[in-house]
Amino acid sequence: MAWLILFIAGLFETAWALFLKQSHGLTRFWPTVGFLVTLALSMILLAVALKSLPVGTAYAVWTGIGAAATAIIGMLWFGESRELPKLISLAMLIGGIIGLRLTGAE
Repeated sequence: MAWLILFIAGLFETAWALFLKQSHGLTRFWPTVGFLVTLALSMILLAVALKSLPVGTAYAVWTGIGAAATAIIGMLWFGESRELPKLISLAMLIGGIIGLRLTGAE
């Protein structure tokens, strides 16, 4: 269950990063509210997952999910570059997340 909670926390990390981008430096009200809410949810869920998971593994997976998902959304929705080195690095990041999950214990 802790791994599922951690995965959801990573998705909320992605959401707060996207809301932060849309807030334009915290100057737009609703995106700023979205940022604060999703940031709080992400941190709370991370804290819950840390009750059962090692901090190093959980933090690496949490940030990895957020980074990978944010990069993918940036490429799909915001027209960010899709250069081969970036795609290879993204694949390695996702592979690292999977590896940590497969070797991590709950």
